[in-house]
Amino acid sequence: MDGYYDPDDLPRFAEMGNDAPELWDKFNSWYGAVFQPGALSEREKNLIALAVAHAVQCPYCIDAYTQGCLEQGSNLEQMTEAVHVASAIKGGSALVHGLQMRNIASKISM
Repeated sequence: MDGYYDPDDLPRFAEMGNDAPELWDKFNSWYGAVFQPGALSEREKNLIALAVAHAVQCPYCIDAYTQGCLEQGSNLEQMTEAVHVASAIKGGSALVHGLQMRNIASKISM
């Protein structure tokens, strides 16, 4: 293992149900339903998941949804653009919170 996250852990994800099987089953049912084609295709849902995985910085999800995107026919250009969209939203959300800092600084400076 080269870092804190071990790539061998991703295939072990189901072990999280060992001590709470009812909750694990509910999670799996919901999770599976979320990724079924609906108003969005499975390909689109994988692109969204890849972008969110980067925003929440989950290396396991990045691995899984990179693979999922490729399996669903997305290319590297589309995947990179999705990551840039997530990055722009995450960056913008950090910046807009700067207004909170400005509000507090303004009150204290009065």
